[in-house]
Amino acid sequence: MEKVIKPMSGYLALVLSLALLCCGIFCIVSGADRSVTLVVMGVICFIAFGFFIKGLMIIQPNHSRVLTFFGRYVGSVKDNGLFFINPLYATYKISLRSQNFQGQTLKVNDKMGNPIEIGAVIVWKVSDTYKAAFEVVSYTDYVSIQSEAAIRHLAVSFPYDNLEDENADITLRDGAEKVNQILEQELSERLAPAGISVQEARISHLAYASEIAGAMLQRQQATAIVAARTKIVEGAVGMVDLALKKLSEENIVELDDDKKAAMVSNLMVVLCGEKAATPILNTGTLYQ
Repeated sequence: MEKVIKPMSGYLALVLSLALLCCGIFCIVSGADRSVTLVVMGVICFIAFGFFIKGLMIIQPNHSRVLTFFGRYVGSVKDNGLFFINPLYATYKISLRSQNFQGQTLKVNDKMGNPIEIGAVIVWKVSDTYKAAFEVVSYTDYVSIQSEAAIRHLAVSFPYDNLEDENADITLRDGAEKVNQILEQELSERLAPAGISVQEARISHLAYASEIAGAMLQRQQATAIVAARTKIVEGAVGMVDLALKKLSEENIVELDDDKKAAMVSNLMVVLCGEKAATPILNTGTLYQ
């Protein structure tokens, strides 16, 4: 369990270190030819100088140090500045800054078995220095491997789109924020044992694999064309019905069933055709 501690300031130890260094140099130089005692004092000052220097520790902003004493966890320092600790402590530096992870694009099968390419961008940071230092061998490798596993699991849990699964509530292509929330939640659960908190996770790349991309594109185009044609036909039927009702209500012309059928056929061709119709003027009677 993480234990945050605050060691004593290191400025006094720094001043003492410089004083001992100066004193040691003075004693060695002064007693080199005259007094062995001064030389011994100079050596003692150098030893004390090394002791204080070894205990000085500088922590940059958004960094931390994990302290151990002969294999026993002492605590974690998360404040920044100059500090003095027991020189016998072993220190392990861990950054607390937010970091981005963007792995390689993965090729996996979606829920329907279609090969797709998927990639994600993950923003994470260390929240528990004890777990990051001692619960896993390398927390950066742990983030990389678990992130890839979470992305693969997300891909096989949902279809790419609803072309094959029309009843799917969530798809990778249309899920957007919901899919990102599911990915972020799963990553948080996977990375929690390493003391990692996930700040954001988003799908950065999503596409069909190259071997089926062409076929799926044609399928999507065909679906779009059918949907568009359906709307056009519905609109055309409404317009024909309106035209017949108007002609009948205002007594503009009397049409028998055959002429109504011919008129409906002509209007449907004009309204549903892809190209503009070429008009033909009838110079005879209505029935010629």
